[in-house]
Amino acid sequence: MREETPKIPQATSKRLPLYYRFLQNIANSGKKRVSSSELSEVMKIDAATIRRDFSHFGALGRKGYGYDVHYLVDFFRKTLDEDAETDVALIGVGSLGNAFLKYNFQKNHNTRIVVAFDPKAAMDGTEMSGIPVFHPDTLQEKIKELKIEHVILTVPSRIAQEVTDQLVQAGVKGILNFAPVRLSVPETVRVHTIDLSVELQTLIYFIKNDVKQSHL
Repeated sequence: MREETPKIPQATSKRLPLYYRFLQNIANSGKKRVSSSELSEVMKIDAATIRRDFSHFGALGRKGYGYDVHYLVDFFRKTLDEDAETDVALIGVGSLGNAFLKYNFQKNHNTRIVVAFDPKAAMDGTEMSGIPVFHPDTLQEKIKELKIEHVILTVPSRIAQEVTDQLVQAGVKGILNFAPVRLSVPETVRVHTIDLSVELQTLIYFIKNDVKQSHL
């Protein structure tokens, strides 16, 4: 019988890239081993949460010794498939989209924006920050041609679903959505929505709640 892969909680999965980044920094500093309390101090994540996250992957450390830094870096690199290059398309080159083009994942050479789409671009394409930008009328053709499976969506809410439908038809499997609207997609496509206004409201709520708790 085929052994099932253990299901990792979504909250833990979201922290994996953070663990990988901080462990890389620790490794670059020359440190060979690290405890959960030391990781907690630099990452500002509760040590118990770190140990619980790591426990989902088996025995990554030893009691009384801690964790081997280089082993963890190698483990999370393979877990996150960081050795594989990932090409990403950007849909919408407004203020936020333009910022993405300029940044273009500078700290992660394995993930890069290779093409963008914007209604202001010419049909035969233009170039911004060294990235080719095409008119949306060519979207499906270019997505299929470049075999793009991951997309950053920074378009107005009123057209977000229409563009998403085109992306689904083009074979996209993952969408990082910055439009403040819920997108409808088939089960084969994963959408992560980042609503900046909601994130800000959540931050303000937690700050106010922390203040209330401190006065109890």
